[in-house]
Amino acid sequence: MNDNRIATVGELIAALTNYHPATPIRVATQPSYPMEHTLRCVVCTPDDCEGDGTPPTDPPVAWLGVGGQVGYLPAPAADALRWS
Repeated sequence: MNDNRIATVGELIAALTNYHPATPIRVATQPSYPMEHTLRCVVCTPDDCEGDGTPPTDPPVAWLGVGGQVGYLPAPAADALRWS
């Protein structure tokens, strides 16, 4: 398993700087049954927002919303992710 982590928006931006801005982006999920998905949106909420009226006190977290399932993850991508 790949132990590299992208934990912040800045780290994600840095990880993407080597790619052309028009490069398609996908999310790979489920290492034992690898699938690929498009991204649908990015939103931001406090980490402890509960929706119950309690005022949040934690810093914001950015969320990447998964869009539609594209299909099975290609073998070269699974290999690059060290999932195979």
